[in-house]
Amino acid sequence: MSIKKLAGKLHLWLGLSTGLVVFIISITGCFYAFQKEILDATEDFRFSEVKDMEVLPPSAFEEISKGRFPDHHLHAINYPGKGRSVETIYYAFEPLEYYFSVYHDPYTAEIIEVKDHEASFFHWILDGHYYLWLPPEIGQPVTAYSTLIFLIMIISGIILWWPKNKAARKQRFWFKWKASSKWKRKNYDLHNIVGFYTSVFALILATTGIVFGIQWFAYIYYKGLGGSKELIYITPPSSRYEEVAEQTPPIDQVWHKMLSEYPEAVSIEVHTAESDTSAIAANANYKEDMYWSTDYRYFDQNTLAEIPVNHVYGRLKDADAADKLLRMNYDIHVGAILGLPGKIIAFIISLFCASLPVTGFMVWIGKKNKKKRSEVVET
Repeated sequence: MSIKKLAGKLHLWLGLSTGLVVFIISITGCFYAFQKEILDATEDFRFSEVKDMEVLPPSAFEEISKGRFPDHHLHAINYPGKGRSVETIYYAFEPLEYYFSVYHDPYTAEIIEVKDHEASFFHWILDGHYYLWLPPEIGQPVTAYSTLIFLIMIISGIILWWPKNKAARKQRFWFKWKASSKWKRKNYDLHNIVGFYTSVFALILATTGIVFGIQWFAYIYYKGLGGSKELIYITPPSSRYEEVAEQTPPIDQVWHKMLSEYPEAVSIEVHTAESDTSAIAANANYKEDMYWSTDYRYFDQNTLAEIPVNHVYGRLKDADAADKLLRMNYDIHVGAILGLPGKIIAFIISLFCASLPVTGFMVWIGKKNKKKRSEVVET
């Protein structure tokens, strides 16, 4: 069997088996591309008036928001920058799953809005993108391995697209439709030409998606780039917390430290300690709507001494090229690495990827019907 015939069979059967999944992943990716811009335009509680006052420390927001969620775990207090509301984040995955954000006036800690993310439109979109709206233990491997199959399909599609000669090449790069061109010809060209021009970007989106979904793939990818650190985010241990009367809460001390060391940061986030023996995590970012450039720090609850980590989510100055590329994975996947133009590109490529299973299925149906008609004529 020739390489093209093998590629054709792979492309066909892998496409038929995963086409619907690829369509859902791609179309939900389109919806999610501009989620920040849409939320900023529709949720005015994310913004607060700038006042000539001091912004309150984390403990003030913790005290107020705990009144709303006394039995929930406060994950972090996020300061997203001047002119934006301070956000206290309540998040847990087990044993009870929940994800709430409480938005506060930065100067008074007054609650402006409480948002249940799990009841929001974009959480529903993300649930489809990650899990196909199935239980995570079922949906997550299906989407992850379907994306891996899509990666193979992109490669097999390039092999099938590759023209045999100069004459065939003319039809592969652009649409050469005549008035008499039938819809089958047009659909075939749409699948081939759109697939070709999408292929490089689709490879990037698929690869970065698989890094999220398949641990062994992420490990091989990172180690292949020369990475040497651990990939799993772990908050390091701290000395057991010992409360001291009239002492400034450790979370406030960490916040003040971050403010002094990152005066130009666009956002600073301080995490509450997961237990009395875990470090206080904090991060600062100089780039809005990007995550790879974030500085991740960890502090002892009692001494506030910095605790080093051996995973990729540490200080940016300690990150090598492989660490930075892995940290860029989300920003590349959603296009944010190139700002708004990158998001537009990601949206268009996701839309094109969603069209490929549809046009491909129509090509298969057309060939199947043609074969049936041939068999009828012969008999």
